[in-house]
Amino acid sequence: MSLPRFMRAVQFPAHGRAVSLYQLTADAPVPVPAPDEALVRVRYAALNRLDDWVRIGWPGLDLPLPHVPGSDFSGAIAALGRDVTEWREGQRVTANNALWCSRCPACCQGQHARCRSFGILGESRAGAMAEYVAVPARNLIAVPDAYPMDLAAAASLTYLTAWHSLMTRGRLQTGEKVLVVGAGGGVNVAAAQIARLRGAQVFVIASTAAKAQRARDEGAAWALDRSRTPDWARAVYAATDRAGIDLAVDNVGSTFPATLQTLAKGGRLVTVGGTGGYEATLPVNLVFLKHLSLIGSTMGTQHDYQQVMRLVFAGRLRPVVDRVIAPRQYAEAVQRMQANRHYGKIVVDMQAWE
Repeated sequence: MSLPRFMRAVQFPAHGRAVSLYQLTADAPVPVPAPDEALVRVRYAALNRLDDWVRIGWPGLDLPLPHVPGSDFSGAIAALGRDVTEWREGQRVTANNALWCSRCPACCQGQHARCRSFGILGESRAGAMAEYVAVPARNLIAVPDAYPMDLAAAASLTYLTAWHSLMTRGRLQTGEKVLVVGAGGGVNVAAAQIARLRGAQVFVIASTAAKAQRARDEGAAWALDRSRTPDWARAVYAATDRAGIDLAVDNVGSTFPATLQTLAKGGRLVTVGGTGGYEATLPVNLVFLKHLSLIGSTMGTQHDYQQVMRLVFAGRLRPVVDRVIAPRQYAEAVQRMQANRHYGKIVVDMQAWE
């Protein structure tokens, strides 16, 4: 297959808070796959909070600019590196967004998310908001022929992250009570689904009445609009008949004090991020008096990814798509995500350039 030298892409030329930094270009270079990589023609890509953080930047983030964002995608293999034999051109695929070295002690133990040189597609290397993306072939999984490609693009990062945090790190058990702090974000939607599939009872804290109702409609046992009940920790505790929560999912950070108050003795709080900032005050007395555990988690392993994506493709977990947009609407979509107006994933049709 003859490939073009240049492609259309969403990119930003410099770090900063302004979403106006995003540009559409028609002359981004098409990536050349390394010997162990595959080049994929992107059909759909999906937004994550990470895309926003990468544009803003942080100390130590040293990216070649302009940078193409985007971790999640689905598409068809366009070319293969010379050492790749297990895939063929034209196959429908998506991929684990995590990047690992396979050589350090953590990788040799299968702990890919603890790799010394761990990275994420779209964060530490050019991402998928483009016509083509290059990824390690070991990260690929085939998308079944009947499975919608927009849903495949919406699944990888959020379901991998939620699965690793709840099942691998949080050790969620059937019958436990799970609190999800926040409704509508991709990881939280995935976490609530995984918890219900595991046989847990799900409690949700939402920012609006509409999102609380949506969470109930999707199977939450209980959901609360925090805008009407600021003291939601007390409300959660009462809703559990004062038994408390066994496992809380809190990716906000600034809400840790309230979340810890909801936990039962021996309860766990698992976190994969800090959308409310990276500074949190902890009630240390609760931590030791109630034998609480604070558990950090980032992305997951390839084994985690294969496990959760089998459930996705089987329809037992179903990605929620907020809307499908064209690349020209990308900056607007980021603003929608920043304002928490979305519910589920915003997906970009990477063939809708006109």
